[in-house]
Amino acid sequence: MKMKTIQCLLLLVCCAFDQQPPVKYPYQNASLPVDARVNDLLARMTLDEKIMQLDMFWGKEITDMKGGHEATVYSEDSVVKYIGKTGIGSVHDFYPITADLANRIQEYTIKNTRLGIPVLFIEEGLHGYEKFGSTSFPTPIAMSSAFDTALIHKIGHAIATESRAHGIDMILGPVLCLPRDARWGRVEETYGEDPYLDAANGVAIIKGMQGNDLSKPDAVIAEPKHFAVHGIPEAGSNTAPVNIGEREARSSFLYVFEKAIREGGAMGMMAAYSEIDGVPCVDNKWLLTDVLRSEWGFKGFVLSDLGAIRMSLENHTIAGSISDALAQTFRAGMNMQFYDFGHAVFLDAMKQAVNNKQLPIEVLNRAVREVLRVKFLLGLFDKPYTDTSLADRVFHSQTHQDLALQAAQESICLLKNDNGLLPVRSGVRSLAVIGELATSTYLGGYSNRDGKAISVLDGLKQRADNRFQIQYEKGYEGNTLTEEAKQKAVELAKASDLAIVVIGENVKEVGEGKDRAHLDLSEAQVNLVKAIVETGKPVVAVLKNGRPLCINWVAEHVPAVLETWFLGETAGTAIADVLLGTVNPSGKLPMTFPRSVGQIPIYYNHKPTSRYNYVDEKNTPLYPFGHGLSYTSFEYTDLQLSPAQIPVNGKTTVSIAVKNTGTVEGTEVVQLYLRDLVSSVTTPAMSLRGFQRVSLKPGEKKVVQLPLTADDLSLWNRQMKRVVEPGEFKLMLGSSSVDIRMEKILTVK
Repeated sequence: MKMKTIQCLLLLVCCAFDQQPPVKYPYQNASLPVDARVNDLLARMTLDEKIMQLDMFWGKEITDMKGGHEATVYSEDSVVKYIGKTGIGSVHDFYPITADLANRIQEYTIKNTRLGIPVLFIEEGLHGYEKFGSTSFPTPIAMSSAFDTALIHKIGHAIATESRAHGIDMILGPVLCLPRDARWGRVEETYGEDPYLDAANGVAIIKGMQGNDLSKPDAVIAEPKHFAVHGIPEAGSNTAPVNIGEREARSSFLYVFEKAIREGGAMGMMAAYSEIDGVPCVDNKWLLTDVLRSEWGFKGFVLSDLGAIRMSLENHTIAGSISDALAQTFRAGMNMQFYDFGHAVFLDAMKQAVNNKQLPIEVLNRAVREVLRVKFLLGLFDKPYTDTSLADRVFHSQTHQDLALQAAQESICLLKNDNGLLPVRSGVRSLAVIGELATSTYLGGYSNRDGKAISVLDGLKQRADNRFQIQYEKGYEGNTLTEEAKQKAVELAKASDLAIVVIGENVKEVGEGKDRAHLDLSEAQVNLVKAIVETGKPVVAVLKNGRPLCINWVAEHVPAVLETWFLGETAGTAIADVLLGTVNPSGKLPMTFPRSVGQIPIYYNHKPTSRYNYVDEKNTPLYPFGHGLSYTSFEYTDLQLSPAQIPVNGKTTVSIAVKNTGTVEGTEVVQLYLRDLVSSVTTPAMSLRGFQRVSLKPGEKKVVQLPLTADDLSLWNRQMKRVVEPGEFKLMLGSSSVDIRMEKILTVK
């Protein structure tokens, strides 16, 4: 009898979340096509219900966050107050401690609002679901250094799995901006300067996040941002104006987003803060409707960036009232505001815009229809509740932790290694680890806020396994280098066989809203490195930063330099693996390193007339795009094209043999670049059009094959049509954008 009672109670608990309301209307019938269900539901909605589907609510409004980052309690009063009988579109900044909280809010919404339209839960997850305890992967700029789209796809799936297990339906990412100005603080959120690499990574992570069926418990909506051309703000200042022609925008910046839609199938999109040629992106019908929807076939919905619609009223001043600002953005193609205006204000202003004909009802219906369609595709009407036991199986799983370590290892770039100083040789018995950042546990921007990475110092101690005596000195603090602290570091270096100096950016210098006028290391760091080098002991510089820096003195005088970016939770472990030689570095720079800010914008795929000829600076970058050394060496031979002549709609396969000519196993990233030798409009001096990682044992040779399609050869001609023009294309293969090993001509008839 006791067992029967327990079974009945369990059944009742399950039924509370799993039992669906009886099918009363066609939109509740799961057997009908999604569009039919959306149309039926839309026809039954009041004006207020429609408008509230276009509004986003703060987690702290829906429940008592108790001042923290994550929701821990369910607040019936808050839910009743804000969701009421009308319902709402979405909730953000909620981060439920368990899926049960999201389930309870969803249950109230479905059972107590008039039509039972589910809530959409939206959170951050650029390189890991932004909840405490989630798996934290390397920042996107670091991940891109791996040149490994299969890895990126797995990371996308891991992020989706951990997010959906907590009831989250949509992630605000990836960032697909092309950062051609390293002063911009958000460089760390991007995949670097190259359109082809960014698009490949964007498609991979979107497919990993969205899967094959959005209703599955391992899929979330991906929302590429910031649409569009947000990565080149004037003076590198976030949200500043962008001045660019349509051809260049289409050839580079829009290309990445187009791939995200056409190939990745992204169902979300975030409109940027900035303006393009005088029109704010949130009000740009050409961007949000003509290009995104009509040309590319986008079927999802567009979300404003936080406060971007309000900027049209208060900053851009292209609107005279709140209703005017809202009418303009929704006419352009917007679907949802992001904390722009208070909820009552938003509702009243939208109703006013509809009533005074500023916002046609058919435009409002379009905006609502697209939000509802996404909710149906996510399965929220049919299976609105999350299995509460799922998180225990997938959250920060060992598989995800192993993936985070692999990603961190592959992301590290060896920029310099004079006389084979690295890996640390067997004769070394003592290591001096120096620098404030050696103990940093920063995960990178948009990470779970209380999470901590393994520091470089701790990683070395864990991996050294008592092989070395490891001692630490901070050397400096903040931007202050005292004589006493410097002397302690110098004495430690003198007493050690090898000094590892960790330098770069602290959390006050990098991230959203932290743009920089200068890209040099702090004076304290440079003076500390100089003092350590002057000891005569071998020195390794380990960089921890979110953007390319001007490290001229370090690059010239320090024999070994390692770029590690911000590598997520396993940062120190991965860095130690590379320093000690357990892992052979294989990362390649996804962004050019300038010698000075005077060279900015500096990027490898510039136009032929774009040169850096200054009377007071060299005309080359400090480190070029695609650069990254290995502990071994690679030889390229036997470049073949099959076929070597193709029609304008044809394709060819580029093959090349790569051999490991060194003494240790290593992985090379083969890079394929092309140059259109004669064209109707100007084209870049070279453009990446293929890459592949290849792992080789000493003496081993493999043939790498890279497809080249008409899309790779196309340009936007003088009539603003995308075409492939007959002619010759120079194909260049090598280890970086400047380390080209072999060339061949492809003829297009």
